[in-house]
Amino acid sequence: MNRVKEKGMKMVFLIAACTSVLAVLLICIFLFANGLPTIAQIEPLKFLFGQEWKPSNNKFGILPMIVASIYVTGGAILVGVPIAVLTSVFMARYCPKRIYGVLKSGIELMAGIPSIVYGFFGLVLIVPLIRDVFGGPGASMLAAIILLGIMILPTIVGVTEAAIRGVPESYYEGSLALGATKERSIYAVMLPAAKSGILAGIVLGIGRAIGETMAVVMIAGNQPRMPKGLLKGVRTMTMNIVTDMGYATGLHRQALIATAVVLFVFILIINLSLSLLNRRSENEG
Repeated sequence: MNRVKEKGMKMVFLIAACTSVLAVLLICIFLFANGLPTIAQIEPLKFLFGQEWKPSNNKFGILPMIVASIYVTGGAILVGVPIAVLTSVFMARYCPKRIYGVLKSGIELMAGIPSIVYGFFGLVLIVPLIRDVFGGPGASMLAAIILLGIMILPTIVGVTEAAIRGVPESYYEGSLALGATKERSIYAVMLPAAKSGILAGIVLGIGRAIGETMAVVMIAGNQPRMPKGLLKGVRTMTMNIVTDMGYATGLHRQALIATAVVLFVFILIINLSLSLLNRRSENEG
């Protein structure tokens, strides 16, 4: 009877794993089957490097959206990653037990807040603040960077803290025994040992930032042109899709699906880079 139960559970796990893989394959097939012919029809160079997005004139250049996505995501990582890593170190090694539960619950709550609520927060607080301090409309690339930097914090903190806690305590104690200070033991021994987990958290944060839509739509200015500064409006690839998909038809609609293909390829490149970094770290170790 136990063997039957064990085999049954193995089948359940196998079906669940196959379903996950099948879902990813179906998404890939749908995107590439609809997107690649459109890219070929528009011409790859005109589509990827064109600087004009004017569907009424059959101009579908997404270079401004690609550059804006890279700038906004990179800026969010510069803002969010240092704060997230330092928060993770505090929670894993310094945080008193009496406030750990409150802090942990708060971070988990941040992860569950809908993006539209973050968008309202940015629209009511961040955009007016930028307008008052720097001038201009306020809805800009800088507003999007700050908001996304906040939004990726819970994702990175959760994975990074778990990675730090997963490092054997003997590493830390051995470093102290050799005369290192507590801070040096953490930053020179614990963090390098948790590097693969920290990188995984950063990649998840990048995925969250580059794929965010609603919050960015509300505060980034939604201007389909090449980025001209932190205080100017931009349109990312996700914004381009959600802004036009409601009314797009024909080649316009297919061009939006092709944009999703480019976005999907970006995510694949990021994940592949993480795998290569981890493999290289393991070989060096």
